[in-house]
Amino acid sequence: MYKNLLFVLSATFPFVSVNAQSTQVLNGYWQYDEYLEVHPKQKQLTDLMAQTVRDAPQPLVINQDKPVTISVVYPGQQISDYWVRNIKAFEMRMEKLGIQYHLNQVFTRPNADVRQQSISLMEAVKNKSDYLIFTLDTTRHRKFIEHVMSSTDTKLILQNITTPVKSWDKQHPFMYVGFDHQNGARVLESYYKDTVPQESRYSVLYYSEGYVSDARGLTFIEDMTHNDSYQLSSSFYTEATRESGFKSAINAMEKDPDLTFIYACSTDVALGALDALKSIGRDDVIVNGWGGGSAELEAIANDELDVTAMRMNDDTGIAMAEAIKWDLESKPVPHVYSGDFELVTKEDSAAKIEQLKKRAFRYSDK
Repeated sequence: MYKNLLFVLSATFPFVSVNAQSTQVLNGYWQYDEYLEVHPKQKQLTDLMAQTVRDAPQPLVINQDKPVTISVVYPGQQISDYWVRNIKAFEMRMEKLGIQYHLNQVFTRPNADVRQQSISLMEAVKNKSDYLIFTLDTTRHRKFIEHVMSSTDTKLILQNITTPVKSWDKQHPFMYVGFDHQNGARVLESYYKDTVPQESRYSVLYYSEGYVSDARGLTFIEDMTHNDSYQLSSSFYTEATRESGFKSAINAMEKDPDLTFIYACSTDVALGALDALKSIGRDDVIVNGWGGGSAELEAIANDELDVTAMRMNDDTGIAMAEAIKWDLESKPVPHVYSGDFELVTKEDSAAKIEQLKKRAFRYSDK
């Protein structure tokens, strides 16, 4: 069985920078708000979780027979500090809740280190971890997740996805948790519509090919291009790295020197785009970040990056810890939880940004 699973996990795709055409919106998933509207009991649980995340921690009320075992496999080796901060906030909240646990974690590069990721996931299954915190971005992820849900007792927390898979309604993961990509895209969409005139031309630099690119990129294109008259000049899948962001931005500018803005789908890609524009002496093209981590906030403070949708970063780590606490106390856990975004621009005062940082990084900055 494990050899077959390794084959499933190791099957991957060439993540190269090629021109990408958006021909469909996100399919096969419930939109976050739609899911909660159709499932009112889940909305009540999600609202309760949101309030619990904001509140001071209340310690576990039961006695544990043994520590819970938790395995984490994250694409944490990137400039964005979201993943590292997430785990720090998670562990700090677990400790404040008084939960005994053993944590095994592996950070890999996005869409690389496939064999290491596969081995780590197999170990989590073979060791019968109580909880596995993973993500869903590509087809190989989905196949592994379906295997875990159908063949093991390990409870899956899917990080960085808040749109439940429709085909999994009858056998769903323990929890989807993250910052809703579509809501974040719409925060940036509103900024661009307020800032640049219609008919303006733009390029989209996706993340690597997969769910995140669809949710962040296609949502943006759909609302900007199809519902208004902004002109999509080009779009490129990247390797989710700064270097590939650089190359794709150069290609976009060579194809169309009259771009008004570049919509970047991740931190590393955005910083690569800034490098590219600087290298060709163009400071008139707007570039957004995605997530509002430390690197992006520094670029905004330096008047390099124009805008970002800033995640209240630590909320999701706290939510995962609270979900495990509720589970240990035999309380129902919401199927899905999304943290909040705040729009941050280079026009914002240092004092405003500092207040947002205190809120977003309340655990992970300690």
